[in-house]
Amino acid sequence: MTSAPRRSPGGERGDLFDPECPTRRLLDRIGTKWLSMAVKVLAEASPEEVRFAELRRRMPGVSQKMLSVTLQGMARDGLVGRRVEPSVPPRVYYRLTPLGLSLEEPLAAVRSWAERHMAEIDRANRRSDEAAVGD
Repeated sequence: MTSAPRRSPGGERGDLFDPECPTRRLLDRIGTKWLSMAVKVLAEASPEEVRFAELRRRMPGVSQKMLSVTLQGMARDGLVGRRVEPSVPPRVYYRLTPLGLSLEEPLAAVRSWAERHMAEIDRANRRSDEAAVGD
């Protein structure tokens, strides 16, 4: 039995301070750069599948272990489908599910926001670092 979303004392939906808040639970799952990159690569290929090795090649800096853990979590959450071709070595393919594909739009909005504002954030960091040196 699923319960209705908890409401905060003010009556609005969700409460980021509540560990059971749907938004907080989602951010815990999708708030990594590797998941965001995997969604982007798989969305660009959709509806085609992408081999594990190709995913790793298109995600600079990701280790085999981290990509494997990321994809396992995404599969568990229903964001990707996985297909293994029985060969030696086995060929493993991934594709976004409709649920995973629906995540591309909000993640693209975050990437767009970052592209517009990271220079501003970097400037604020430099000012803060310079002020800390003077303390």
